[in-house]
Amino acid sequence: MSKERATIDQLFQQEFSKMVAVISRQFGLEHIETAEDIVGDTFLTAAENWAEKGIPENPAAWLYVVAKQKTLAMFRRGTTWQEKVLPAVKAGLETEEPETDLDFSAQNIQDSQLRMIFAICNPAIASESQIGLALRILCGFGIDEIAAAFLSNKETINKRLFRAKEKLRTENIRMELPPEHLLDARLDNVLHIIYLLFNEGYYSRTQDTILQKDLCLEAMRLGLLLTEFPVTAQPRTFALIALMCFHASRFEARTSAADTLVLYDEQDERLWDRELVQQGMHFLGLSATGSTLSSYHLEARIAFLHCRKEDTPEKWLEILAMYNELLIINYSPSAALNRTFALYKAHGAAIALAEAEKLQLTENHFYWMLLGELTRHSDPAKAATHYQQAYDLAKTAAEKEGILRVQRSLHLG
Repeated sequence: MSKERATIDQLFQQEFSKMVAVISRQFGLEHIETAEDIVGDTFLTAAENWAEKGIPENPAAWLYVVAKQKTLAMFRRGTTWQEKVLPAVKAGLETEEPETDLDFSAQNIQDSQLRMIFAICNPAIASESQIGLALRILCGFGIDEIAAAFLSNKETINKRLFRAKEKLRTENIRMELPPEHLLDARLDNVLHIIYLLFNEGYYSRTQDTILQKDLCLEAMRLGLLLTEFPVTAQPRTFALIALMCFHASRFEARTSAADTLVLYDEQDERLWDRELVQQGMHFLGLSATGSTLSSYHLEARIAFLHCRKEDTPEKWLEILAMYNELLIINYSPSAALNRTFALYKAHGAAIALAEAEKLQLTENHFYWMLLGELTRHSDPAKAATHYQQAYDLAKTAAEKEGILRVQRSLHLG
C-alpha cells in the first residue's frame, strides 16, 4: 500500500464522521446522504490529487477546504438553495449572499458530533439500526465492515441504513440536544447504544480481529466525546468508560496465537494493558459521585475485579454481591449466567449447579460450558455431553477450538 493510500485510509476513519456531522448540521439531517456523498467525493479527489502532487502539509485542513467547495457547489445546484436560501434573499432577510461557509473549527466539529450522536440514538429508530447508523455515520465504517460485524450481507445492511435514514426524515429528527427534561432518558439511550457497539466488538462472532478491536475503540472514542460536555459528563457516562477500559485491557490476552479463545483462568496477565486498567480506575473514581447506581457502575466494578488475577474467595464473594445487585436493577440472561459462575467460585459446584439448571438457557453455548465445568468432577460423562452441546452451538471456529481444548485438558474429548 502506498503512503498516500495509507494516509487517506487513516484520515477517512478520523475525519469522515466529523465532516458529515458538520455538513448535516448546516443543512439538516434530511440531507445526510448528500453529506456522505460529498465527503466520499472529497476523499476520491484527495486520492487523485495526492497521488500526483504528494500529501499536503496539513491533509485534514486540505480536506476541509475541498469539502467546503464541494458542499457549496452541491447545494447551489440543489433545491435547498432554490427553496430556502434565495427566497430569504429576495424577502430582504439577507442583504448579501447568505453565509454558507462550513465551520470546521475543533469546537464546532465536537459540538456537531455530539448532536449527531443524539440524533442517531433517537428512540424512534430501532436499536439494531441505531448501531448500524452509528457505525456508518459516527465511526466512518464502510458497508462491507458493517456487514462483517453483523455477520450479514451488504444488501441487508443497506436496507437497514436506508430505513434508519428514512426515520430521520419522517420523524423530523433534528441535530440538537434534547430539552433538559428529556436529557436523562435520551442520554441513557445513547449510553446503551455505545455499550452495544462495544459488545459488538468485544463479544464479536466475526473472525476479523482488527475489526473487533476497531469496534471497541470507536465505542470508547464516542464515550470519551461525551465527557467533553457538562450535560453528558455524568457519573454513569464515566462508569461506562471505565467498564470499556477494563474489558479492553484484556483484549490481547483473550485469543491465542492460533486465534483460539483463551478462557479467563488461562489468560496471561502479562498481556493485559495496565495503562488501560489505570485509565479505567480513573474513570471509575469519577463515576463515584451522586446518588444513582447504574448497571454500568456495577459492571465496571465487576470488570475491575477481573483485572486482579488472584483467585480468592473474597474476590468472588464481592463479584457475586455485584451480580446480585445487577440482576435486581437490570436483569439479563448473560448476567444471570455470569452470576452463577461467581456463585460457583464463591460457594462451590453443588450450590451453583442447582441455580444453573433453573436458568434453562439451552440455546446459549456458554450455558452448556458452565454446566460442563460444574459437573466435570462429580459426573465426567455428563460433563462430556454438556461440552459437546456447547461445541454444537458455538458460532465461530475460535469458540469451537476453545471448547475442544477444554475437553482435551479434562480428557473428555
